[in-house]
Amino acid sequence: MMKLRALFFALSVSLFNLCLAQSADTRANAKQDDKLLEIALSKAGKNRASLEKVLKDVPENMKEGAVFLISYMPQRDLESLSSDFLLRNIEFAYRAKEKFPWTKQLPDSIFLNEVLPYAVLNENRDEWREELFNRFSKYVESCKTLREAIAAVNKNIRDEVRVDYNTQRKRPDQSPSESIDQGMASCSGLSILLTDAFRAVGIPSRVAGTLNWFDNRGNHNWCEVWIDGKWYFTEYYPDKELNRSWFLADAGKADASNREHAIYASSFKAAETYFPLAWDTNLKYVNGVNVTPTYKALYKEQQQQINIDNKHTAIYVIAYESKDKTTPEDRKKCNVDIFQGKDQIGGGSTKDARQDANDRLQFAVEKNKIYTLKYNNKQGTVEKQVKVDNEPTTVTIFLE
Repeated sequence: MMKLRALFFALSVSLFNLCLAQSADTRANAKQDDKLLEIALSKAGKNRASLEKVLKDVPENMKEGAVFLISYMPQRDLESLSSDFLLRNIEFAYRAKEKFPWTKQLPDSIFLNEVLPYAVLNENRDEWREELFNRFSKYVESCKTLREAIAAVNKNIRDEVRVDYNTQRKRPDQSPSESIDQGMASCSGLSILLTDAFRAVGIPSRVAGTLNWFDNRGNHNWCEVWIDGKWYFTEYYPDKELNRSWFLADAGKADASNREHAIYASSFKAAETYFPLAWDTNLKYVNGVNVTPTYKALYKEQQQQINIDNKHTAIYVIAYESKDKTTPEDRKKCNVDIFQGKDQIGGGSTKDARQDANDRLQFAVEKNKIYTLKYNNKQGTVEKQVKVDNEPTTVTIFLE
């Protein structure tokens, strides 16, 4: 009996000490939150009264969200956003949390940083949340899980908003309303639109991308969604599955140590670094996380699976200036995209004379199928069909 009492006493002391430690942590976190909030308010200038009105008028159950947003706002928003704008954004974010089972189950940290924010990158600050909440609630109302809801938004967004990729869009970093009004957007504008559509119905989402692919073919942005502690990628024109897209082979060759060629994911709250923007490389207030290792691991996993299943082979592509110049020294760099039917499954650049002669552009493809290569030469856009059997196929293209 004495031993049991001693054990009970020891457990009681341990529990008491744990509660004291947790209480101390809670107080420390609260002080840190108060400090961040006060710093933010002090930077708001003439707009401080609007932000204080948000804190005064927001319902008690949404107070944490209001504090979070104001604490991590970039300077431009601290000085300009109205109380009405912020209160409406907060209201509809929490309405999604009340309505959808997957949002109710999110950790607070994920809800605050990947559902609640009113902006993704540096786009104009739109009042998009209520409109997108109303537009997309009907597609997810019968869904039970995050995966089902993600698939429902992905499947229906293009036909719902009638926006397509087009290089004639007015600007790369368009807000949702700008893209919807024009009916066109860049990959970045499409990614912002899709991320906001996800967030409107309580799906955690962020934008990811690279400033420049490893072979200097330019930038690309896409979306990520959060499911049960992991981030998965998808796009406005989605593959049938998450973590599958034409760009994975390029992302798998990214360089985490090189800002230009690394892959980053956006964050509203302060993060390890900033998200590089191809249209304004001097802008550094969009927070970012270097996620290059994740994409390199996904690509390695994909390649291992291809090697195991014995259902794939390779297409190698070499480009020369003309048919009468075909030595290794005559090789030219050319951007090539590969399609299976209407779906793009990859892209890359051929190697020029500076690369080893055995270093060729390679696409992993399924055996016994027909593919289309698209590239530009001096005559314009060329489409070249390639029929693949069981063995690797080498395709030679000419730029004259």
